[in-house]
Amino acid sequence: MEQTLKQAISLGRAAALTGKVATYIPELASADPSHVGIAAVTPQGTLHAEGESATPFSLQSISKVITLIMALMEAGEEAVFARVGMEPTGDAFNSIVRLETLPDHKPLNPFINAGAIAITDMVPGNSFEDRLARVLHFVRRLADNEAISINKKVAHSEWATGHRNRALAYFMKDAGVLKRGVEETLKLYFNQCAISMTCEDLARIGTRLAYPDGLIPRPVLRAALACMTTCGLYNGSGEFAVRVGMAGKSGVGGGILAITPGRAAVATFGPALDARGNSAAGLAMLGHLSDSLGLSQFDSYALNPALTR
Repeated sequence: MEQTLKQAISLGRAAALTGKVATYIPELASADPSHVGIAAVTPQGTLHAEGESATPFSLQSISKVITLIMALMEAGEEAVFARVGMEPTGDAFNSIVRLETLPDHKPLNPFINAGAIAITDMVPGNSFEDRLARVLHFVRRLADNEAISINKKVAHSEWATGHRNRALAYFMKDAGVLKRGVEETLKLYFNQCAISMTCEDLARIGTRLAYPDGLIPRPVLRAALACMTTCGLYNGSGEFAVRVGMAGKSGVGGGILAITPGRAAVATFGPALDARGNSAAGLAMLGHLSDSLGLSQFDSYALNPALTR
């Protein structure tokens, strides 16, 4: 594993040269594009890490997996998918086109921005502070790290510049998709995206999905992993499924969480992004790991050698 991760880091550093850090959230523009890290937890519980695996970064859209799991656990699958769809989209993550043209104005899936805002709207609580505390408590529990916190500078930067997200949210409020106050739900959404952690923390969260321990019910895991597989890398999800074959979720902070149930929990970091908003280094590293270790969940032959007869 150590040698495979070292090779992955080398490939990731080369790939990072082809990407650019996100600038539409001003605070993210200060990230070092040369940073590349990876952490993986084996089925035996051993954590392996290389590169800048201890460098904190904001989860951004990876946090959508966590609030989806919370919503499914709290409200149930029927209520959640009454608010959002289950279908992939070829559009950009912040597109408004489909939201406006669909008859019911329901977001296509929980991981595009519109869908994630609708899911965040479902987080229970009597106030913004209460709701945010619930999200942070769950994140810390998943990672087994009480020190995980919110990067306030990133949260403020998102709040100050999140005009497209406001447009999406107010449109959904008008259509009846959002039930709570728009500004409170957006504030919660921006803060959840600004939750900061390392690759190592994220890989530990991944173990809850890869190696179920009872904290997350299996039907919830199934739904979350399915959405990650079909929608987790936005309009790059299909290519990721073919080239990597793991359930994945990316964020413009540079992270990618990738899962092969029962076999691997991997987190990568590289803030230099490709044109679709996915980490260039992360994609290269996960492709290498998948090929080297046979981690594609679609590789029946790796899973069952008897099928090669």
